Amino acid sequence: MSDAQVPEKKRRASVKEVKDNKEGDERHEAIYRAVSDAIVEQRLKPGARLREDALADVFAISRTGIRKILQRLALEQLVTLTPRRGASVTRPTADEAKDVFDARQLVECGLMSDVARRMSEKEAGELREMAKRERQALRSGQQSVAIRLSADFHVRLAQLSGNATLAEFVERLCSRSSLILAVYGHRGHLGCESHDHDDLIGHLEAGNGERAKAFMSRHLKAIEASLSMVEEDENVPDLQQIFGE
Repeated sequence: MSDAQVPEKKRRASVKEVKDNKEGDERHEAIYRAVSDAIVEQRLKPGARLREDALADVFAISRTGIRKILQRLALEQLVTLTPRRGASVTRPTADEAKDVFDARQLVECGLMSDVARRMSEKEAGELREMAKRERQALRSGQQSVAIRLSADFHVRLAQLSGNATLAEFVERLCSRSSLILAVYGHRGHLGCESHDHDDLIGHLEAGNGERAKAFMSRHLKAIEASLSMVEEDENVPDLQQIFGE
């Protein structure tokens, strides 16, 4: 083999490795989304145990891969990891729900002035489209989709503040709120008026940060007040039935 062929062979091997890694990442993302959706949709109930070996069989990937996905879900506090017990769907308590919404009050309301100052016509249109999709999902009975779209709306608002660190924190808080809403919220309702997000956009687009801040505070309090904190017993889910083809 010539010297010129060796680098070419290494290059081809490197390209294949990058492609394999990309496909692996996409596969892991799909599995993460499937488990996350199952939690929000309550096909996986709070407290349900998530055995690594069973999940690995269901999704036909290694236990190492499943472990990484569970660790990611644990960072978002959708899953709880316990030594010698393994993973289970997080069971939010009334105190934890209060802590989450208290944190959202402090952070999200505090960001409204920055969002109002930076809001453009294009971004207002983007937010209105997000609010429209959320309402459509709720009207069509897609509760879990509506919950996720509502969370996406709040995360996008935080991103528009220009503070990436706080936006990342809001994303984690919204992820926890999604589980809380899915478990303790009312079917067909997200705890707020369907036009709330549109009204909020109006205040922001007008550059009225103080009014947007007050509105966001009432909005979050209405969601929290709508929760019905009734806990259920632990259960062992049938993972093949939930995730099987």
